[in-house]
Amino acid sequence: MRRGLRAATLGAAMAVIAPVASAETLADALVNAYNHSGLLQQNRALLRAADEDVAVAGTALEPVLRWTASAQQQFGRARGSTLAGVQDTDSLTLSGSLIGELLLYDFGATALRVEAAKETVLATRETLLGIEQQVLLRAVQAYMGVIEANEFVALRQNNLRVLTQELRAARNRFEVGEVTRTDVALAEAQLAQARSGLATAEGNRQIAIEEYRNIVGRMPGALRPPPRLPTIASDVDAAKGLAVRRHPDLRAVQHQVSAAELLIRQAEAAKKPTVSLQGTLSLSENLDSSNFSSGGSIGLNAGGTIYQGGARSSAVRRAIAQRDAQRGNLHVVRHNIQQNVGNAYASLRSARASLEASDRQIRAARVAFRGVREEATLGARTTLDVLDAEQSLLDAEASRISAQAQLYNAAYAVLASTGQLTARDLRLPVQLYDPAEYYNLVKDSPTKQSKQGAQLDRVLKRLQRD
Repeated sequence: MRRGLRAATLGAAMAVIAPVASAETLADALVNAYNHSGLLQQNRALLRAADEDVAVAGTALEPVLRWTASAQQQFGRARGSTLAGVQDTDSLTLSGSLIGELLLYDFGATALRVEAAKETVLATRETLLGIEQQVLLRAVQAYMGVIEANEFVALRQNNLRVLTQELRAARNRFEVGEVTRTDVALAEAQLAQARSGLATAEGNRQIAIEEYRNIVGRMPGALRPPPRLPTIASDVDAAKGLAVRRHPDLRAVQHQVSAAELLIRQAEAAKKPTVSLQGTLSLSENLDSSNFSSGGSIGLNAGGTIYQGGARSSAVRRAIAQRDAQRGNLHVVRHNIQQNVGNAYASLRSARASLEASDRQIRAARVAFRGVREEATLGARTTLDVLDAEQSLLDAEASRISAQAQLYNAAYAVLASTGQLTARDLRLPVQLYDPAEYYNLVKDSPTKQSKQGAQLDRVLKRLQRD
């Protein structure tokens, strides 16, 4: 029976180890998740929209050229004092105007709006990095989830084989009168429980496979055991300080606070007058009388609102309130990040301790199981004792599988909590998304006909293909 147990255990181990040579690695899963993620694509598009906000805000400082055209048909009849009698006064007049405007001075309101839009772009970039960390951490969890589920299934299958042998042995011993019918019934009940456990493990494996397919973009093949744990500093306080300095969620809120400060100044400047330059060129022709006229004008315009029911003062107060809300959010995010670092380190220590305890528990449970089996052979133990020992060994091995997965999840959660779980930090072999490429093309609001606009079209087509 001991030879059978060793053979079953070795067979289960070989089934997991055999395909390792061609197995997928954790790095492969992370690369595929980075390239597959629709969440990253969504937030990259939102970043490009924020880039366009800078371009739109900046156009207020550029010249504006407008045109108008009209055609006017007049109908009428007139009676004169001469013998000509009644005369038609119909006429068709065509006119057109070309109007140019340029904002000269608005006390910096437009420039402040542009700077606020730039801060929003920086905040959106950091938000994108935060999303990237979420995607990669979920990929790690999905990878470890499949490995954990596979090991649980292999463990349950091995347990089922062992209990089948136990039941066969109990029946043989019952036939020769060494045990009672109760011992056989206990073995049958334990085997039925093992079948139920295997069905549950297989169901959990299918759930883990679906999670992996969703995150990584394809069904998992044979997965290589996870690599060595990433290097993690032991000083929790230093890790909290690092997280406060570089975590993308915190830096995003810092840029949002800066944008809110700028919008306060913009709202105050918007209460002041503006000065602009305007030029007009107009043409008019009466097709019935062949009259043609043209003219133009150029001048400075200055103006401002004297009274608007308190709307402008309300806009300033609203901007101040939004700034205060962002400051409060900054306070919340900072403390949440510090807490997340502490929680991640606590989970890591707990997983390490649990793994070490599980190893000791397995060694002790294996020795106890072997001893109980030997004593049962000599008649000093019952079948129930053997089954209880077998269950204790199974529980210990299951605890180790869970602890191993928790250890890796906790280690990468530490990296995410400190802002270090990005494709760049992990040195993944992927084409990193460059957030500045699109911004540099659109920040000056290029027209579609310009050389820069043509280059922008090529970038957009490439992004759509990706």
